[in-house]
Amino acid sequence: MTGSTTRNAEGVALGPAREHLWSAVHTGDEPRATAVVLDAVAATGDAETVLLDLIAPVQERVGVEWAANRLTVAQEHTATAIHDRVIAVLAHHTRPRPDAARSGRIAVACVDGEWHALPARLLAETLRLRGWRVDFLGAHVPTPHLIAHLHQTGPDAVALSSSLPTHLPAAHTAITACQAAGVPVIAGGAAFGPDGRYARALGADAWAPDARKAASVLAGGLDRPDPMAAHQAVDDLPHLADQEYTIVVQTAHRLVRTTLTALEDRFPPMRGYTEEQRRRTAEDLAHVVEFLGTSLYVDDAELFSGFILWTAGILAARQVPARSLDPALDLLAVQLKDFPRARRTLAHAREALRTRRTPAITIPGPGKPA
Repeated sequence: MTGSTTRNAEGVALGPAREHLWSAVHTGDEPRATAVVLDAVAATGDAETVLLDLIAPVQERVGVEWAANRLTVAQEHTATAIHDRVIAVLAHHTRPRPDAARSGRIAVACVDGEWHALPARLLAETLRLRGWRVDFLGAHVPTPHLIAHLHQTGPDAVALSSSLPTHLPAAHTAITACQAAGVPVIAGGAAFGPDGRYARALGADAWAPDARKAASVLAGGLDRPDPMAAHQAVDDLPHLADQEYTIVVQTAHRLVRTTLTALEDRFPPMRGYTEEQRRRTAEDLAHVVEFLGTSLYVDDAELFSGFILWTAGILAARQVPARSLDPALDLLAVQLKDFPRARRTLAHAREALRTRRTPAITIPGPGKPA
């Protein structure tokens, strides 16, 4: 999918439809957005194409525009909600493709704490169109509730979605629990890395970069895991034995509070901050510590550097000096002086900031699909 004149298999140009859909969601015009999507289905004759080559890229644009500070959070939420409701309308107006083979049953769920449900929704509808019976469980599915659903319904597989890397520890718990229940897991979403590296590290049975690939992988079948071969996190990730991840997570509040207090001396412009600016700085620091913990969990400094560079771009778009990140990272390194992996991860991020080197990991904005 490249350029603004992408065509489906029948040669119908989707570029104009994308612009019309963008205009509709940008201005909060749900009826117009619905009309654009239904017209595109009529023109292409293929609801899957409309889902993945029209709605998905426009939603990605929503995330990009938010990150560039050209959309407010309220506008981003409105656009995402419109897309969600338009997909519901589309589902009621379409049936599985005539050539769709009758398949099995799939549970599609977002990991515990993951509220970016649109990528999972797109996958669920794609699978439905291809003949699967789909249980779409939506956003933020606590693992115990997911496992209860598996015992009640016995699906052939679980498609587990996560957009934010900070949910990788929760994803690991869910993957392990599903496999212990005898159900294989295919992972997807930006959280698992552009090449699926974290899906493999966390023991998922399969990974797919997008809905079409996921549907193809599932069509080929996944072997059911042996419930008797249940394992623990430390079996997959032996580096967790050093307890650095656990301690950073347990002391996160203190790390943020101490860094925020000391940052005023390291970054003098903070002395003139309003209460709102201080609150947002504290939130930013909390995200920094959370991503640091996640990087320690998967033992990948690139994940943290990617987040820091993404944050630098967000701050620049909001006219906040990105250089304020460097003293914050230094202050965290001082507090974590006895934690070698944490110090290496922080040093890697500071070097990436200094050279503005683009890492392999990208962090999605709130509306960006996987």
